[in-house]
Amino acid sequence: QVQLVESGGGLVQTGGSLRLSCAASERTFGTYTMAWFRQAPGKEREFVAAIFRSWSSSSTEYADSVKGRFTISRDNVKNWVYLQMNSLKPEDTAVYYCAARRGTVVSNHHEYAYWGQGTQVTVSS
Repeated sequence: QVQLVESGGGLVQTGGSLRLSCAASERTFGTYTMAWFRQAPGKEREFVAAIFRSWSSSSTEYADSVKGRFTISRDNVKNWVYLQMNSLKPEDTAVYYCAARRGTVVSNHHEYAYWGQGTQVTVSS
């Protein structure tokens, strides 16, 4: 059972930056694809970014809406995954969730078995 705990959310002005962090409990963390999703009030959960990185391969994927502004990264030694968010916009306001799955990078949230509790990001205009 993988446990995920997010941190780093908060209130920021348009154009500002935030860095979200997610700590994972799983000792085989390096074998999991890690992802960030977000959900705004009244909307469906939306894919943001995902990353897989092992000693032999790596893969990342981003939603079109965040390409060039957000960067996902991971530390397979410390079992952390990060989401650096720059040039934030009011439409980025949502609860952001960290998720994990065994297997390749995918953007469908139904394919992720493990979820954190979420952290609120609010971007003021």
